[in-house]
Amino acid sequence: MARLADYFVLVGYEPDKRGSGDGQGQILQRFPEKDWEDNPFPQGIELFCQPSGWQLFTERNPPTFFVAVLTDISSERHYCACFTFWEAVDNAQSQSHSRNGEEEEAAASLVQPAQLFAPKSLVLVSRLDHAEVFRNSLGLIYTIYVDGLSASLENVIGNLLTCTIPITGGAQRTISLGAGDRQVIQTPINDSLPVSNCSVALLFRQLGITNVLCLFCAALTEHKILFLSSSYQRLTDACRALLALMFPLKYSFTYVPILPAQLLEVLSTPTPFIIGVSSVFQSETQELLDVVIADLDGGTVTIPECIHISLLPEPLLHQTREALSLVLDPELEVADLAFPPSTISASSLKMQDKEIRAVFLRLFAQLLQGYRWCLHIIRIHPEPVIRFHKAAFLGQRGLVEDDFLTKVLEGMAFAGFVTERGAPYRAVDLFDELVASEVKRMRAEEGSKQKILRHIKELAEQLYKNENPYPAVTMHKVQKPTEGCHLRLHQRPFPRLDEGTVQWIIDQATAKLQTAPPAVKVEKKCMVPLGPPIAAIMERNGSAQANSARRLEVVRNCISYVFENKMLEAKKLLPAVLRAMKGRAARHCLTQELNLHVQQNRAMLDHQQFDFVVRMMNCCLQDCTAMDEHGIAAALLPLVTAFCRKLSPGITQFAYSCVQEHVVWTNTQFWEAMFYCDVQNHIRALYLESSEENHLAEEGTEGPREEKSALEIAAEQRRLWPTMSREKQQELIQKEESTVFSQAIHYANRMSYLLLPLDTSKNRLLRSSGLGDVESVSNSFVTNSIAGSMADSYDTESGFEDAESSDVANYVVRFINRFVDKVCTESGVTNEHLKGLHVMIPDIVQMHIETLDAVHRESKRLPPIQKPKLLRPSLLVGEECVMEGLRVCLMPDGREEAAGGNTGGPPLLPAEGAIFLTTYRIVFKGTPTDPLVGEQVVIRSFPIASLTKEKRISTQGQVEQFVQEGLQLRSCTFQLLRIAFDEEVASESAEVFRKHLHKLRYPQHVHGTFAFTVGQSPKQALQPKAKEKNPSLRTLSKNLVKNAKRTIGRQYVTRKKYTPPSWEQRSGQHLQEDEDEDEISVSEEMDRSTLTPSTTIKPSDKMTMSHLVERACCRDYQRMGLGTLSNSLTRSKNEPFRISTVNRMYAICRSYPGLLIVPQSIQDNTIQRISRCYRQNRFPVVCWRHSRTKAVLLRSGGLHGKGVVGLFKSQNAPTAGPSQTDSTSLEQEKYLQAVINSMPHYADASGRNTLSGFTSAHMSSAALGPRARVISLSTPKGASAKGRDSPRGKWGSIRASGRMSNYVLNMEIGSRLAGKDPLSAQHNGAPSEASFLRQHRASLYIIGDKSQLKGVKPDPLQHWEVVPIEVFDVRQVKASFKKLMKACVPGHPSADPSLRYLRALEESEWLSQIHKILQISVLMVELLDTGSSVLVSLEDGWDITTQVVSLVQLLSDPYYRTMEGFRLLVEKEWLSFGHRFSQRGAQTLAGQSSGFAPIFLQFLDCVHQIHLQFPMEFEFTQYYLKFLSYHYVSNRFRTFLLDSDYERIELGVLYEEKGERKSQQVYKSIWDYIERLNKKTPIFFNYMYAPEDGEVLRPYSNISNLKVWDYYTQETLSEGPSYDWELVQEQPEQVEEAERQDSSAPQTKRKIIWPCYDNRSRVEPDAISKLLEELHNLEVELGQAPERWKDMWDKVKASQRTDTRQEASRMGSSCLLMASSLAPHRRSLGVYLQESGVGSTLNLSLDSDTSSTSTPSSGKQGVRKSTGNLYSQFQMSESENRSYEGSLYKKGAFMKPWKPRWFVLDKTKHQLRYYDNRTDTECKGVIDLVEVESITPGTPTMGAPKTVEEKAFFDLKTTKRVYNFCAQDVHLAQQWIDRIQSCLLDA
Repeated sequence: MARLADYFVLVGYEPDKRGSGDGQGQILQRFPEKDWEDNPFPQGIELFCQPSGWQLFTERNPPTFFVAVLTDISSERHYCACFTFWEAVDNAQSQSHSRNGEEEEAAASLVQPAQLFAPKSLVLVSRLDHAEVFRNSLGLIYTIYVDGLSASLENVIGNLLTCTIPITGGAQRTISLGAGDRQVIQTPINDSLPVSNCSVALLFRQLGITNVLCLFCAALTEHKILFLSSSYQRLTDACRALLALMFPLKYSFTYVPILPAQLLEVLSTPTPFIIGVSSVFQSETQELLDVVIADLDGGTVTIPECIHISLLPEPLLHQTREALSLVLDPELEVADLAFPPSTISASSLKMQDKEIRAVFLRLFAQLLQGYRWCLHIIRIHPEPVIRFHKAAFLGQRGLVEDDFLTKVLEGMAFAGFVTERGAPYRAVDLFDELVASEVKRMRAEEGSKQKILRHIKELAEQLYKNENPYPAVTMHKVQKPTEGCHLRLHQRPFPRLDEGTVQWIIDQATAKLQTAPPAVKVEKKCMVPLGPPIAAIMERNGSAQANSARRLEVVRNCISYVFENKMLEAKKLLPAVLRAMKGRAARHCLTQELNLHVQQNRAMLDHQQFDFVVRMMNCCLQDCTAMDEHGIAAALLPLVTAFCRKLSPGITQFAYSCVQEHVVWTNTQFWEAMFYCDVQNHIRALYLESSEENHLAEEGTEGPREEKSALEIAAEQRRLWPTMSREKQQELIQKEESTVFSQAIHYANRMSYLLLPLDTSKNRLLRSSGLGDVESVSNSFVTNSIAGSMADSYDTESGFEDAESSDVANYVVRFINRFVDKVCTESGVTNEHLKGLHVMIPDIVQMHIETLDAVHRESKRLPPIQKPKLLRPSLLVGEECVMEGLRVCLMPDGREEAAGGNTGGPPLLPAEGAIFLTTYRIVFKGTPTDPLVGEQVVIRSFPIASLTKEKRISTQGQVEQFVQEGLQLRSCTFQLLRIAFDEEVASESAEVFRKHLHKLRYPQHVHGTFAFTVGQSPKQALQPKAKEKNPSLRTLSKNLVKNAKRTIGRQYVTRKKYTPPSWEQRSGQHLQEDEDEDEISVSEEMDRSTLTPSTTIKPSDKMTMSHLVERACCRDYQRMGLGTLSNSLTRSKNEPFRISTVNRMYAICRSYPGLLIVPQSIQDNTIQRISRCYRQNRFPVVCWRHSRTKAVLLRSGGLHGKGVVGLFKSQNAPTAGPSQTDSTSLEQEKYLQAVINSMPHYADASGRNTLSGFTSAHMSSAALGPRARVISLSTPKGASAKGRDSPRGKWGSIRASGRMSNYVLNMEIGSRLAGKDPLSAQHNGAPSEASFLRQHRASLYIIGDKSQLKGVKPDPLQHWEVVPIEVFDVRQVKASFKKLMKACVPGHPSADPSLRYLRALEESEWLSQIHKILQISVLMVELLDTGSSVLVSLEDGWDITTQVVSLVQLLSDPYYRTMEGFRLLVEKEWLSFGHRFSQRGAQTLAGQSSGFAPIFLQFLDCVHQIHLQFPMEFEFTQYYLKFLSYHYVSNRFRTFLLDSDYERIELGVLYEEKGERKSQQVYKSIWDYIERLNKKTPIFFNYMYAPEDGEVLRPYSNISNLKVWDYYTQETLSEGPSYDWELVQEQPEQVEEAERQDSSAPQTKRKIIWPCYDNRSRVEPDAISKLLEELHNLEVELGQAPERWKDMWDKVKASQRTDTRQEASRMGSSCLLMASSLAPHRRSLGVYLQESGVGSTLNLSLDSDTSSTSTPSSGKQGVRKSTGNLYSQFQMSESENRSYEGSLYKKGAFMKPWKPRWFVLDKTKHQLRYYDNRTDTECKGVIDLVEVESITPGTPTMGAPKTVEEKAFFDLKTTKRVYNFCAQDVHLAQQWIDRIQSCLLDA
């Protein structure tokens, strides 16, 4: 029972003594006067009676009533019901504040002021909140006073103060105060549920749903809330409503529903509060920055900017809003219905209030569902101690990220909730039942609004019933004052009450109470139901479920593999496991699985197992937050002290020393939760054991009981507690206390394990105690056990930031002490025990440090395990390792394919392996770290000579967390090695590696390059021996150089004079040598008359000559019929050109070849003078002649100032006497004129065209604008307009790209070239007049550098014209190439690789340069094709000149598009004409500073672009070009070393003896190598090769037509670059073996081909290669000698050609579209359309007009069909094909010796074939009998066999040349002549 009211107080107005206008309240009377013992009188009531201040009013106000709430020091709430009315104030009182007399008189004399009224309050103070009863009671007292009722005020007040009512239990009590009144008081059934009347519903009416929800969340998350209203009662109601909504949580901060004006500064308190203030003071609340203000009158809630209120988590927020609108606005649901139901109406206000509360009750039940499963009970006796495991609750609910719930759980309200409701044995209320039993129902009803509403109504009923247990049977009967009584004028003041009477009544009542028996309130205690566990309620998403099952299986398998020691299998699964660890289920699974492998708290593993387990643990922990909400760290904690490995006898390393790097171990809350959890388990065990002992007897046969939870056991114990004896109670308390104590010791140990680092000597710890960024710790799975040592991997910053000491031990001791203090105090450990603990902890830490030292020492000695075996790369013959493999990790660079990237697939990089340095290459060989591809081998290598840049980098290690030093090596073969050295590689080794690398990259001399050092151990001495019978070629070439040097006129040390052997001697020697030669030089048979050494050549020069003649240029001059060696022969008179030997000693120009083509009329001495005008003495020489127009292409260096330019500038200026300059200028002019005269059409070209368009102004893109376009047309002389369309050439227009093309060709020149007027507007520029072209063309165009030709005026008398163009210099090429490399092989990954790649590609301007070169070349092709000669005279004549000249020849002459022709082109234009390969390739130390300039590569790229546009015009493939690109920088062959022929001779490289080869494998020339390889395999051969007759190619050169060469972007990681053929061939076999071994695996035909890993052309060869390969394999299987692929190919083609012909004749030739008539553009795509009557078929043409066996002819080559082709399908070895055979000597080509050959006369094929010897199967040459003109007896020439008689010689004259033969004797010779003639007659 409790008193209804504790005090009755009468408070009146008292004027302020200080003289201010406002007065103050004063307690006039209070009853009882003594304080109650249990309830002292609250202070400050007078302030609360008039919250706005005590003021006088000029009129009477009606009485007011409100309830204020005061909170006392023990946080008890006192409800002060204030009833206020107004009394008139007498003047004296109102004026008493005027102090002195004069003023009084003055005041009196004034007019009397109006009557004033002062407030007076009747106040009831109670601890019960019965507002209505208080209102009625105070109203009654007022009525008695106002209406003067008969009842005595003292009696009424006395009765009021002595009235007692039951607190709860739903009793109904009728009271009367003795004034004829009657009131019924109903107490709530359950006092734990708040009483709200209608306040909640009113609050929602005033503020609306969103605002109230916002306030609700703000209150729960501890924000400050301020209500404003002009009504005090409303403030009280709103505050009460907010508290009612928060049930079951209780608000524990400042709660003042009505705050008096004097206390407004309370609003700036730092703690949270709920306060109500009269809106009079609204202005004063403006400056509050952190207060949420709710204006009840205006219905607004204002949230300051600086406050963020966390709202309810979705979907709860949405559901709550919906439910509230169902309750508050039922019409909303049916507002849109066409026929709304008539009966919808909201509940009564009281009911609505309960419904709203029901919504919030449901909300809390959903928020806190399953909370009881996260309670830890640490002590049961003497009082339960309960803790809540917040992290576990959030984790299981999946709301870790949720701000709102986290804040609520951390709040004071929730702490109170746990204390109050955590107890396992207590009374239960509505909320407990809801959480325990209704949660599932709520989840089930989630979607249906009807069901939700029904549930809400049910709950509302219960709440309503709790407040109003009985229907109000009896009506209240309380007298009320008459209407308007407060306005009566003569109201007497409230009487003074008699204290005695009141006190007497009170005393009477107290005495009576004491005698009465105490009313015992029976509490119905019971065990609080737990409700379903969270897991049962929280359903996971289905898809995740299915997905995770597979993942868990992977985790289980991996762990079982580890423990079964199947390490390879485990390694494969590990990445999948580590990826799966992102999921919670997998982490739990891991801990459970590992648990199974622990026996008796210990699991000894071997090193590798230990390593795997630690890696998995680390990965598991790295995703745990510091809270460990999923209990992963908790589950791992016992495991890290269980798994261990033996380091040495007596020393064991446990897993905890390797998993310390995680943030969770430094979190005290984690340790507390873990501790409490363990304590709970132990205490549960304690009681289970005792109960089991009791039950064992009874339980004989029953099944196993359900496991009891700790809370259930605790509830049981609390129930029994009062019944136990005192001793029993003491015993239990002591047992529990010692359990907690032992756990505390255990945890002190555990914490020291995880906090002390392995290397404690370092004086710094694993991580800072603050740990701002969690990520820094968890960036990758950390395992240091691999290296065996951890200490080195800690970052320096990671020491504990502890000011007093950096000493590890002290820190750990302090950390553990703090922990122990907290948990022991909370769980009631005795002080003695606590002191004991504090003594123990330092010892524990110290002991542990000592064991760690030993472990650390031993672990350092541990051999590093689990590193993959180093794989040795296969080396070339003669390649040697310079440095053994250094263990490195190959890191991914910016190319994303290998790292998984856009193509997907497991990442091949990073890969672990080793880097090897050989004499030739840098090779990385290793295996990917990703075990899914762990079996693959990754090889990346490049030749040392191609290294362009090396820089140091530091990389974050893959597995370890420390920074490794590394190198980034970039190569101009478009390869990049980013390597990070392993920690086992000392930095000295890395340094040695760099030094070696540098030494090999830049040798002192070219002798140091691999091509020279290969295969030779000691360097051979270079001096010739004293006596030599047959001097070797090398000495000859030396001698030649000596002569050259002497000629050039430098002083050299004189050596013993050396006389060359006579010519015969040399031939003899040659004869012996060539016995073992297995290839015959292609153009060996040469017309004897073309080049005979004239008698004028001195014998000492003869041998020089013979060598010069063998050079490529000479072979080519012959092919084109350009000139002879001298002018002595009659035939040469009409030849316009001759071969000059003027440079045979390289005296005139070091960088030119020995033999040069000059006009016939120019003498050698003139040449010497002319050469001085040109840079590097490179005077103009002819390098090619057009077979049809006979126009010639010349090349030279740029001019010196006084050359032609000077000549042009001062042409007619009079000179004083013939000066030196003048004469050379004239000679130069004569020279050019001689060139012009050589051209056949020169005679009829009367007029001439000046290419005046090529002026510098027009040449710059600025003048023309970026989109300038030139149309240059190919029009043959005299062709009519319709002749344009004949398929003479393939034409790509010359267009300027507009980006880099400063030299844009002007429209006018294009039109001039095409022979049309620039103004004529004919479309596509068909020439208007054919003859116009002829008269307007210059005979010779000189293409020169614009900068040199400034100010050149066109001269009408000359027949040449200067075309100035702007070209880029080598510097630009270098810069562009660097950017290109960075674009194609970026060093770092980027966000958007494709975009970055394209941008970088554009910035490099590489394609613009290609475009420019192609454009100039196409222009020149046009000029030559229209019959003008062209002289290219740019820079020094060896870079761009070479590019352009080579391209022009390639485009104009089909011969150069064959393999043989291309070789010839490169040898002639690049090697003989002195492109500076050493200089540009920076091959030696001297060139290091100048850097790498890829001039030749650029040329090859141009060829590649042309090849792409005309795939059927080239005999070689793209691979051939890539092969050259790679090897011209690789220094594997000597071909591309040195800068000129002169230097090559000087070194003795040029003419090497065949016999000198050490072994067949070491090739010195790339051409030999290619030739040999081509015989073996068709890798260089283009199957689509089907050239057209005399085809001139005109490729498009726009940038849009150019493609980036895949050479720059492709790589094959499976084998490294595929250009060292021997290395690559070894790979596939190994793979097959590996496949065979693993027979258990299912065999599949499918292959996965990775773009960056496999060599696609070999793994998946094209159809023809595959067929050839299959044929080869079949031949081998049948035991036949396999046929050469080329022969096979030729046969197939020949047979196909005959098939085609037969088909054509069958179907009528008209329907067959043959190649010759095919339109050029269609051909360029490489596909023939073959139409036939049957149906149109696409036939990839294999038709090639040249047979591989036909002899190269001069001029247009190989166009004519050789009859041999028709028969080539017959076996060559068949007897009937060999009509006659025998041995003959044959005279080789010019200057070559006689050689014996085996000749076969074949009647069937109508040809004479010859072989090296009888057994040779490969034909060395064929003489077609169709071409034989005559057969005549011959004469022996020089070098013929001595023993043979003269008559045995005979000559065979063909249309091309004369063959000289010689038989063994006359008889045989005659027989041969007869046989051949009979063959000729038969034909």
